[in-house]
Amino acid sequence: MIKSLSKYFGPGTFVAAAFIGPGTITICSIAGVTFGMDLIWALALSILATIVLQNMSARVGLVTQKDLGTAMRHVVKHPLLKGILMLLVVLAIVFGNAAYEAGNISGAVMGFSVIYADTQIHFGNFQVDYLPVVIGIICFFILNLNSYKKIESVLIVLVVLMSLSFLATAVITQPDYKALLKGFVLFKMPSESLTTLLAIVGTTIVPYNLFLHSSIVQEKWKGLKGLKSARWDSAIAIGLGGLVSIAVVVAASRLPKQELLSILDMAETLEPLYGVYAKYLLGFGMFAAGITSTLTAALAAAYVLRGCLGWNVSSSHPKFKWTWRGILFLGVFFSSLGINPIQLIQIAQVSNAILLPFIAVLLLVIVSNQKLMGEHKNTWIQNLIGILIILFCLFLSLKSFFMMFNG
Repeated sequence: MIKSLSKYFGPGTFVAAAFIGPGTITICSIAGVTFGMDLIWALALSILATIVLQNMSARVGLVTQKDLGTAMRHVVKHPLLKGILMLLVVLAIVFGNAAYEAGNISGAVMGFSVIYADTQIHFGNFQVDYLPVVIGIICFFILNLNSYKKIESVLIVLVVLMSLSFLATAVITQPDYKALLKGFVLFKMPSESLTTLLAIVGTTIVPYNLFLHSSIVQEKWKGLKGLKSARWDSAIAIGLGGLVSIAVVVAASRLPKQELLSILDMAETLEPLYGVYAKYLLGFGMFAAGITSTLTAALAAAYVLRGCLGWNVSSSHPKFKWTWRGILFLGVFFSSLGINPIQLIQIAQVSNAILLPFIAVLLLVIVSNQKLMGEHKNTWIQNLIGILIILFCLFLSLKSFFMMFNG
């Protein structure tokens, strides 16, 4: 089964696994409960923008045989500008992923607790969650396989099962298909929906996925022969990830309007309305989303650090291994003790919001460079689409920046 699935899924699965995490599931749930299906158009546009940008990133990796971090170091010549850019990337992505990793693992724990409630060990009045450690050990052994094909196979299975879980949950809730169609085409922006809209876009178009994709494609394909396959792979895998996000919005839109703080609230509301199977499907989907995001966040941090610092090493090198191990350890540590590294996460959110348009601009410059890309450089139509996406990212960046400091 895995061999047949691997014909249709490849590096794009890493991207889908990365952005369909507990944060995305929570944001989509809140969007569905609060605004129904009115913001599905924003989700669809975000997915299309993600496919375009990730295709560019994959093309950089296959044509130049360099990851995006290395390509950026070659394009930005001024030493000071290069140093500032690399520092911002490392702070936003490597340290940001260390903070997000706690959320990924906590999300997996939350999903599991929907199915089995007791995830704590009691030492008198002191309680410690044991499941974050178990999840950390599982992810450690998967990443320590040090084999692209094996890690890809694990992610393909988890992403497909996660997708089926959320799609089945959406179907069980008997959605209003007319309202779903209107959500795609009417471009509604209900009052007080801007924050949620920005969150939807921000959790879908993720800067570190651009670095991850440009590195991973080189593990799957060697050279230009993989260009066509990479395009289809991105469209299928990221498109499937988009369907998962839409399915969560659809399922949540069927719930009575309420304050939704976590997936547990949604699961508890689903059970009396649509049966215990809906609850378990949702719990498993959240668990799988947490696991896949835990794997990809740690891996992405290692690839980013390797490219930005110019490490000419393989993924089996101790520098690379100890980077993802450190990210994974911090996630397990914060999650096990129930510590919420909120300040680190806020810094990472602001840094990512600032970083996204700059990375998108540099990506566009790289894929338009005749010397680097040759005949595979961007056409004027691709550049026009890229500029529109950059303007959208800039709007997102400025709004997120001001809303973060005003809030």
